[in-house]
Amino acid sequence: MGTTQLETAPEPKYWHLKTVLSEALDSEFSVGEILPNERELAARFGVARATLRQALEQLELEGRLQRRRGVGTTVAPPRVGVAVDPARHTWPGAPGDDWQPVDAVESRNVPAAVARQLELAPGEQVHVVHRSRVTHGQPVAAEQLYVPARSVPEAETATGAAVDAQARARTVLRELQQLELEGQDRSVELGSARADDAKELDRLPGAPVLVVTTRYFAGGRTAAVALSTYRADTCRLTFGDNETGAGVTVLAS
Repeated sequence: MGTTQLETAPEPKYWHLKTVLSEALDSEFSVGEILPNERELAARFGVARATLRQALEQLELEGRLQRRRGVGTTVAPPRVGVAVDPARHTWPGAPGDDWQPVDAVESRNVPAAVARQLELAPGEQVHVVHRSRVTHGQPVAAEQLYVPARSVPEAETATGAAVDAQARARTVLRELQQLELEGQDRSVELGSARADDAKELDRLPGAPVLVVTTRYFAGGRTAAVALSTYRADTCRLTFGDNETGAGVTVLAS
């Protein structure tokens, strides 16, 4: 590869570099190909490595690149659609749900934001159900579903120490579906992958992720809260009108 010097541009230098790199990805590299190391790329484009890292991070956010543990930075494959918010009014674990239960634990220590949403009393027990989602053999999302014990009292007697973790998760989900779902809402924000989520999603800790928070309402209060973490390098959320059946869609490679 030759050396390319960036012309002076009114936009930030890293943003202009991102455009040049994107064109190079289209013309010089194939899907899955590993990019040269940062030193080589910085020399080719005549920029500081800090500027290069900013451009690479932006391309990763846009789904053009993937940073893979133990491999390096590779060209991302094309994206395919994965439904996130089907136009139906159901609890997690209902028929047609694409998430798979992994395990469940009982805890009295949950994130402060979740505790506020669930209006938990100090020390109140909560079932934490861990679920995962795989598309085309690739992990695209991990989820923590927080269900107060008060929401599913019958689950207490069915989730003893002798029950394996996956069966415990299914029990909590089954008991949750016995409630009358009054409504749900969602919010989406950009975040950074925690160590556990990064490992499950084959990302590096701190990698960009999309966090979808879903609240489920029953009995006039919040009965459960789900934190669903999607890979931001391969997922894009689009919103539509549930009444038309458009829903929310994640596009994942």
